[in-house]
Amino acid sequence: MPSGSPEVTSGPPLVEMRDIHKSFGGVHAVEGVSISVMAGEVVGIVGHNGAGKSTLIKILSGAYQMDDGAIHVNGNPVGIGNPRDAKRHGIETIYQDLALHDNLDAVANFFIGREIHTRYGTLDNAAMERAAREVINRINPSFVSLRDPVLSLSGGQRQSIAIARAIYFNAKVLIMDEPTAALGQRETRAFKDLVLRLKSAGIGMLVISHDIHDVFDLSDRITVMSNGRQVGTRHTADVTKDQVLGMIILGKLPEEGTEEELAQLH
Repeated sequence: MPSGSPEVTSGPPLVEMRDIHKSFGGVHAVEGVSISVMAGEVVGIVGHNGAGKSTLIKILSGAYQMDDGAIHVNGNPVGIGNPRDAKRHGIETIYQDLALHDNLDAVANFFIGREIHTRYGTLDNAAMERAAREVINRINPSFVSLRDPVLSLSGGQRQSIAIARAIYFNAKVLIMDEPTAALGQRETRAFKDLVLRLKSAGIGMLVISHDIHDVFDLSDRITVMSNGRQVGTRHTADVTKDQVLGMIILGKLPEEGTEEELAQLH
C-alpha cells in the first residue's frame, strides 16, 4: 500500500465486475475478467496495448455493453447500459483528454449541462462559482484560475477541474485513464498527493497506466491483463516491479515465471 494511505474500508466492494466478456466480431476483447475496488482503494490496471484495459473500463463507464457477466455496486447487481447509468451509480470516468471545453472557464466546464438556476429561471452564476471554487480548492489548494479559459491552464489544473466536477456530482468510484500522461514531474507529485486525499475521503479508484512506476506509487492492488484475459491481481506490497513486468510480458503469475525468464526482460 502506498506510504501514508489509509486502511481500505471493510464491507462489500464499491464496484465489482464479475466474469466480464466482450467481443467485437470474432475478436474477444475481454474474456472472463473479474475486478473490484473497495472504498479508499486504488486498483491499477496494466497491460500492453490491446490487452483489453480500455474495453473493460468502457463497459463499466457505460460506453460499451458487455456480452456476458455481471456488475455489482455496493454488493447489489446493477445494469449499466449507458454513461448516465454509470453516473447514477456514482461511477465517473476521467479520460485522458479530460472532456473539457477549451473555450470555457472552469466554472462553465464544471456545470455544463447541469447548471444551477435561480428561482426566476436565470443562471445563478454566483452559486456556481462558489460551489466550483470550494470543491476545486479542496482538490487543488493552489488553483486560482477559475475564470480563465481552460485552454490556458496547465495539465494539472485541467485535471483538477475534471476530478472536482466528478466529486461534486457524487462520484464514489473514479476511473482514471493514463492520469499522469500529460503532467510534468511537479504536477505528477501533486497528483499523487491528490490521490491520497481522495482515498481518505473513501473514493475508490481504477487507474489505467502504461507507467509501471506510477502504478506502484499509486495502487494498493494491481491487475494485469493480456490479450483480453486477466493474468492475475496482486497486492502491490506483495510483488516487485520485475514480477509485474513478467506478468505483462510473459502472461504468467510471479510463481509461474523462472528467474531466467525474468532476467531476460532487462
